[in-house]
Amino acid sequence: MIGAPGALRKARAVTITLGEGYGCAYLTEVGARAPFTDLPEPPMTIQIGDRIPSATLSQGTPEGPRPVHTDEFFKGRTVALFAVPGAFTPTCSARHLPGYVDNKSALADKGVDVIACLSVNDAFVMNAWAESQSLTPDDVVMLADGSGDFTRTLGLVLDARGFGMGERSQRYSMLVKDGVVTQLNIEQGGEFKVSSAEHLLAQL
Repeated sequence: MIGAPGALRKARAVTITLGEGYGCAYLTEVGARAPFTDLPEPPMTIQIGDRIPSATLSQGTPEGPRPVHTDEFFKGRTVALFAVPGAFTPTCSARHLPGYVDNKSALADKGVDVIACLSVNDAFVMNAWAESQSLTPDDVVMLADGSGDFTRTLGLVLDARGFGMGERSQRYSMLVKDGVVTQLNIEQGGEFKVSSAEHLLAQL
C-alpha cells in the first residue's frame, strides 16, 4: 500500500503462512481472520505528512549497542528508511538491503543524506548482518527496534507469533525530511515491490 495524505489505514494482524523458501518475502496474507484474538487494538498507521514519533532505537558499534533517538536521527536531513521483517532472511539479504546499497549514489544525487534499515531485531543481530554484507554505517545505518516499540507506534507490526517469529515489522520504505514523512510505501502480504530502492528512487 502506498500512503497518501489524509488517508486513514487501520493496522491489523493477519493470518500468515510461510511459503516455499522460508524468506521474509514469503509472509503472505491468506485471510482476513486475525490469528490471535488477544492483541490490543493497533494504532492508526503513520501517514504521509506525519512526523516520526519520538522513540529510542539502537545501533551496533564496536563498543556495543548505542542508543539512537529518532528526534535527533531524523532532524535536519533527508533519510531513506526501509524496514524488513527479519535480518538474514533470504529476500531481505539478497534483494532488499543490497538494492539500497547499489542505489546509494543515485539516492544521494536526489538529495538523500542517509539510508537506514530497520528491523525488529537486537543491535547485535543487525550489526552481524551488516558485517555479513560488508557494510559500514556510511553505506546503510542499521537500526534495531529490539522490543518493537517504534514499529508498534508506527502501526506497522507484522504478527508472526504463530510461526515462532514474534511480532516483526511489515516491509516498507519511507522518505523522511527533517522528521516528516514525505513518501510511504507499504508492501501487501508477502510482496517485494513498492519498498524497493528503485521504487523510492522513482518517487524523488
